[in-house]
Amino acid sequence: MNWKYRLQGVLAAMFGVQSEQHRRAQFSGSPWPYVVMGVVVIVLFVLALLGVVQLVLGA
Repeated sequence: MNWKYRLQGVLAAMFGVQSEQHRRAQFSGSPWPYVVMGVVVIVLFVLALLGVVQLVLGA
């Protein structure tokens, strides 16, 4: 599996829109690539939120 496929699985899992069939197919192997990708996506999401808040507040 490539990183795009893993990213798609992580994003679908974050928003809860993944079908059971896709979830089983994507998360049947080692969980570590998904854990790492999930942490990276969450950190980027939090940084984006902080940036938007800073932009809105004008700080």
